[in-house]
Amino acid sequence: MQYSIKLSLLFLALAFFGCRSEFETIRTSNDPALILQRANAYYEAGEYQRAQTLYELVIAPYRGQAEAEQIAYRYAYTYYYTEQYVLASYYFKNFATTYGGSPLREEADFMSAYSNYQLSPTYRLDQSYSVKAIEGFEEFANRYPDSERVAEANRLIDEMRAKMELKDFESAKLYMDIERYESALTSFENVLKDYPETQRAEEIRYLMARVQYEYTLRSFRARKPERLRATIKLAENFLNRYPDSNYAEEVRNYLEKSTAELKELENV
Repeated sequence: MQYSIKLSLLFLALAFFGCRSEFETIRTSNDPALILQRANAYYEAGEYQRAQTLYELVIAPYRGQAEAEQIAYRYAYTYYYTEQYVLASYYFKNFATTYGGSPLREEADFMSAYSNYQLSPTYRLDQSYSVKAIEGFEEFANRYPDSERVAEANRLIDEMRAKMELKDFESAKLYMDIERYESALTSFENVLKDYPETQRAEEIRYLMARVQYEYTLRSFRARKPERLRATIKLAENFLNRYPDSNYAEEVRNYLEKSTAELKELENV
């Protein structure tokens, strides 16, 4: 039994090192035609890391030749398939720039943006790659307005903008929770400005009135009149926009109390 197991392990080891030896032999052969042939075979077999290694060796020898376009195209995809998205985006963009007349340019431009989309993280984290992806998809839609992929590009833009909006909204709420009222108000205003189609507009305007009211309550007497006026303005704006809102009664309370206190201060 032990002999049989050892024999099986020996065959596996020989098979493994035999394959490795074949790859190393090709890699060090200095034969561009053979290296390219095997690179394509590895690529088509889904062995993208090996294909990538071999494609790197033939980029220079085939520069300016007919094969160069396919090499550059597949080389970019090897980075994508091995989840090296930063480099994938770079090499897809490099392909699109180098082969401006290629029928594959449209796909390369899309994949450059899509590679950055793959790096777009959860809303709680930095959204730099979301911004890059959005810019790439917008550029794609402008360059290829009739492309079948424009609809997908727009969908992905909306998805990432929703994520960025949520991040900004949650940041504004955090400022509110830790009583940094001016920062909260500025952040809520920026959400409304940066995302004019937001579905959170009603909630944001309610929270702005609430933050301003709470800020005013904690203010020194000398600063209260101007802050009461700001509360009244925000409350009136909210009630004019959303008279039937579930928040209307609470906001109306802010308005009535602020108006009464302002009159009292002005009379004094």
